[in-house]
Amino acid sequence: MNRFFDPDLFARTYRDPLAWLTLLVDLLPIIAVVFFGWKAMPLVALYWLENLVIGAFTILRMLGTIAANALNIPIALFMVPFFTVHYGMFCFGHGIFISAFAGGDVGSAAPGFHGMRSLVDWALGTGPYMLWFVGAIILVNAIFYLVDFIGRGDFRNTQLPVEMFAPYGRIVTLHVAIILGAGLMLAFGQPLVGVLILICLRVVFGMILNMLRQRKIEGGGSKLMNAVAEAG
Repeated sequence: MNRFFDPDLFARTYRDPLAWLTLLVDLLPIIAVVFFGWKAMPLVALYWLENLVIGAFTILRMLGTIAANALNIPIALFMVPFFTVHYGMFCFGHGIFISAFAGGDVGSAAPGFHGMRSLVDWALGTGPYMLWFVGAIILVNAIFYLVDFIGRGDFRNTQLPVEMFAPYGRIVTLHVAIILGAGLMLAFGQPLVGVLILICLRVVFGMILNMLRQRKIEGGGSKLMNAVAEAG
């Protein structure tokens, strides 16, 4: 643990422009709070939309494993639809939770495509310029997909089940952040505290993922990276 958090690892990690890119995107919500008047709910909605983006790229990663091993085709034919439905329902339930928490009018949305679309429309409308911030998240995920998964050949070294289970921990983390932020807002009567807590948690989470990525690139953290991917 001490070696993982040593300053040398941090310095090596942030020699990579992609690490700075993720940090920049993680800090973008501060602009939304300062200049566009975002409160806690648009921020939570943004992170919920980010989970949908992660899910979409997870499907691409699962399909990408076929390029390394054609034997993954029958497995993917089962796992990709299963993940789409299961993860979609997971995100749907999460979206219902946060919309009800915000007093939104989509809390009774029926499961399925139309219910999910209602939640997405609601989330996109919670704060001004939301679509631009979601676009930034899509862009950075696309860059990492092209650079790491395709360019560095990660699709050859990963396993389809590992890719399928990787995103779930993000939702659990966000749930904990919501509850923690809400508790602090109620305790102190300061909504801004909850907003800052959410941003800080997301930034720290992103920095940890960047350091794990660096250790994987250096060849010393592949097992640790796989363990974290399985846990989320």
